[in-house]
Amino acid sequence: MPTYARFPIVLTKGSGAFVSDIDGKKYLDFVSGIAVNAFGHADAKQALAISRQAKSLLHVSNLYYNVPQIMLAEWLTAHSFADRVFFCNSGAEANEGAIKLARRFAKTIDPNRFEIITAEGSFHGRTLAALAATGQEKYHKGFEPLPAGFKYVPFNDIAALEKEIGPNTAAVLLEPIQGEGGVRVPDSDYLAKVRALCDRHRLLLILDEVQTGMGRTGTLFAYEQTGIAPDIMTLAKGLGGGFPIGALLAKEAVAQVFTPGTHASTFGGNPLASAAALAIVKRLTPAFLKGVKKKGDLLIKKLTALQRKTDRIKSVRGMGLLIALDIQPTAIEVIEKAQKKGLLLSKTSEQTVRLTPPLSVHLEQINRAVSILAEVLDVKA
Repeated sequence: MPTYARFPIVLTKGSGAFVSDIDGKKYLDFVSGIAVNAFGHADAKQALAISRQAKSLLHVSNLYYNVPQIMLAEWLTAHSFADRVFFCNSGAEANEGAIKLARRFAKTIDPNRFEIITAEGSFHGRTLAALAATGQEKYHKGFEPLPAGFKYVPFNDIAALEKEIGPNTAAVLLEPIQGEGGVRVPDSDYLAKVRALCDRHRLLLILDEVQTGMGRTGTLFAYEQTGIAPDIMTLAKGLGGGFPIGALLAKEAVAQVFTPGTHASTFGGNPLASAAALAIVKRLTPAFLKGVKKKGDLLIKKLTALQRKTDRIKSVRGMGLLIALDIQPTAIEVIEKAQKKGLLLSKTSEQTVRLTPPLSVHLEQINRAVSILAEVLDVKA
């Protein structure tokens, strides 16, 4: 179905930060499946893990336990604030689960609580409740009536958020950095203030780390850089390194309201998906993540230097290897020209180009990407 504005490229294979098309043309991939391919393409360790698991057990349903799922749940809870994990297949599914969990928990406090406050410019998925939670009207058009129970406030505006809290409020749902909204980074104390508000009003704080999680911002989870922890967190994208998997994480007191029959996923946390994710997460060590931050800082520094040489780059922002450029006149013009020169980029709006290279990107590949951008923008790198 015509749901994607695709480029006329048929990709057939990849290796590390590179992909090749059906005509044999090679591209440096700074899209990475939209912040998904943490260790690039055709990662040997993940391929081996998938192959081994496929030869023993693909799927058994959640009527039973399976070892890779147990190991992945143990790893995630050991490395986060959470005590419990629910596995699904995508970020949208994880956010649907978070919405259900928040509502069910809120009713243990007050049966009238059901509303969730989200941010303008947010993106939480394409399924109906996740779409309703998304604070961008352009995604809502044609799908009305949307599920009720969502309010939107300006991102990074604590006063606006406090004003919107009412007797029916159950939770606040935010991205630590708005990804599809343009890689919008809030003030450093914003989430701490949100956490304090939630505590004061007995609200749950849900962080959508589908795009920011799994090392993308230079720490395992973006919330770690804010000094606070959420009550619920959602993951996907980089968690599977390209294999479909999502996760909903929560504290024990919240998770306990999900009982048999309240939520489920046929394929969630199947042995193959869990094995694929384990092959990714076990390599997200402190030393590796320190390298991600270092490479992200370098890329931002080089792009900022480029900005000083042209008025076509209006701003550079981001954290770790989640970076955006505001471009004049249009992002698509830059993307198409870069594509012809062998660099793949994505956009979040008509003026915003997003760079999300693999976390394993090499320094020479960063230099090459900046060099291509300089050529596209007609400036010296």
